[in-house]
Amino acid sequence: MPFTIATWNINSVRLRLPIVETFLRRFEPDILCLQETKCPNDLFPHAAFEAIGYPHVAIHGQKGYHGVATISKLPFDDVVRQDFCAVGDARHLSVRVEAGEKRIRIHNLYVPAGGDEPDPAVNPKFRHKLDFLEEMRAMRASGEPGVSSILVGDLNIAPFEADVWSHKQLLKVVSHTPVETEGMIRVITEGGWADLMRHAIPVPEKLYTWWSYRAKDWDAADKGRRLDHVWGSGDLVADLRGIEVLREARGWERPSDHVPVIARFDL
Repeated sequence: MPFTIATWNINSVRLRLPIVETFLRRFEPDILCLQETKCPNDLFPHAAFEAIGYPHVAIHGQKGYHGVATISKLPFDDVVRQDFCAVGDARHLSVRVEAGEKRIRIHNLYVPAGGDEPDPAVNPKFRHKLDFLEEMRAMRASGEPGVSSILVGDLNIAPFEADVWSHKQLLKVVSHTPVETEGMIRVITEGGWADLMRHAIPVPEKLYTWWSYRAKDWDAADKGRRLDHVWGSGDLVADLRGIEVLREARGWERPSDHVPVIARFDL
C-alpha cells in the first residue's frame, strides 16, 4: 500500500491556508503534519480541510504561538498531547493510524528555536531548548509493541555539516552548535530512530528545508539549513520509497520560511 506523510512548519495556518490547500490538492499526502500553526483550537479551519478530503484532524494549539496539527485522509485514534518541560506550550501531538498491514504512531513535534545566544546561563530560551532535547531522549521508536513509529516536525536543529550552508560559520549559531547537534544525535541513537531523510539522501549531499526571511534573494544566496526532519522506527527503513523537499514552496506567495518535506512509503 502506498503511504505518504508530509511535514511543514507553516508559520500561521490561517494566514497561509491558501498555500496549504494548494499543496494538498497537488501532492495529496495521506497525512500532513503542520507546526507553528499559531492558532487556538476553537479557530482552527477544520472546514477548509474537510472540503478537500481531509476529514480527520487532531490539533494542539494556542493563541499566537507554537501549535501543531495533524491532518489526515485516514482515520486515527489514541491522540496524545505531551507537555514537554511542563510549561504548557503546544509543541507535541501524536496519533495512531493503520496503513497497509502496519499500525503506526505518528509524532508531530515543534522543538523550541532557542533564541539567538547559545548560552543557557544567559538565555532562558536556549536553556528551554536543551531541556526539551533532554526529555526527547525518552521517546522510543519501539515504544509500543506491534506499532511502528514516525516522528516528524520542525526540530530546529541541523545535525550534520551537510545540513547547513556553512559548517564553519554556523558552529556558534543556534541550531548548529555542538551541544545541539550532539544532543539530537543522542536522541536518535538512544531512541532507536532512523533518520529517514538521510537514508534517502545521504551525507555529503547538501539538504536544506529552511531559508531565512532576512535574505534579499534566498534562492540565489542559498544559505539554508535542514531544520525539518522525518525519523522512523527501523522496520520502516526498507519500506521507504523516497523523500522530497519541496524547495519551490519557499517562493510561493506569502511563503513560510520552511518548506514541506514529503516521505513516501510502500507498506
